[in-house]
Amino acid sequence: MKKRGNVFKYGINVDTDVIIPARYLSTSDPKELAKHCMEDMDNTFATSVKKDDIIVAGHNFGCGSSREHAPISIKAAGVSCVIAASFARIFYRNSFNIGLPIFECEAAANDIDAGDVIEVDFTTGKISNLSKNVIYDTQPLPEFMQKIINDEGLINHISKTHKK
Repeated sequence: MKKRGNVFKYGINVDTDVIIPARYLSTSDPKELAKHCMEDMDNTFATSVKKDDIIVAGHNFGCGSSREHAPISIKAAGVSCVIAASFARIFYRNSFNIGLPIFECEAAANDIDAGDVIEVDFTTGKISNLSKNVIYDTQPLPEFMQKIINDEGLINHISKTHKK
């Protein structure tokens, strides 16, 4: 699977309170959460992001509170994947559990700029910056994680694979 999109670039230590502010946690409706995604850091994000756009950030993306609302809001906003130098562990697990692909690649996180068009191949781990004609290698998603992503999250994957 490949996804191509424009880049929204953020810095280090982007915490879950910035990804989806706590004042909006009274709902778990993905569409409502998407309306406020990144609102306290970038108040134009929710209205500018388009289907398959990609977030690129520095170290420790998703740190802070262990709320799965954060990756849900990103996915519901239309983002096809997140690339960061590193992720907070709970955010990492929550992302795969809800079906949001994420990739760690410090070189890509450092070099890719906001507005660049990039393509990510989930199977090979190739990140192609089409704006700068540069390719970065990262770890491809293992086959079982690709299945979870394709099934839109762990619960759907388990339901699908354990039907009798």
